Amino acid sequence: MKLARVVGTVISTINAPAFDGRTLLLCDLLDPSGRPSGGYLIAVDTVGAGAGETVLVLDEGNSARQVLGAPGAPIRTVVVGIVDEVTGEEPATPTAAGKLHGKPPRKPAPISRRRRDAPGAPARADHA
Repeated sequence: MKLARVVGTVISTINAPAFDGRTLLLCDLLDPSGRPSGGYLIAVDTVGAGAGETVLVLDEGNSARQVLGAPGAPIRTVVVGIVDEVTGEEPATPTAAGKLHGKPPRKPAPISRRRRDAPGAPARADHA
């Protein structure tokens, strides 16, 4: 789920039937402190949210379609809640976490891409 602020509505007179009778909201994405993080989403409203409200946005196609009870609909994003308050500490970024402890950020381990039929690789059952 993501935090967002509703900045307006989207009007579409020609659309897929799954959108008939549904309100589409234009939502600016927010960071955990409530500041704009860049980017936006257009989401189907399920809670009656309005402009200026902070909302919870579910941006996972299959889950969004389950919320709406529309398994075959071309819907990816829905507003599922209106946020009253966000409390707690802002999560540290990997760079900030490294600076807090005096360590550089960790680099991801390299991924081995050896083919199964490469020299030294175990023999495959279908080649035996």
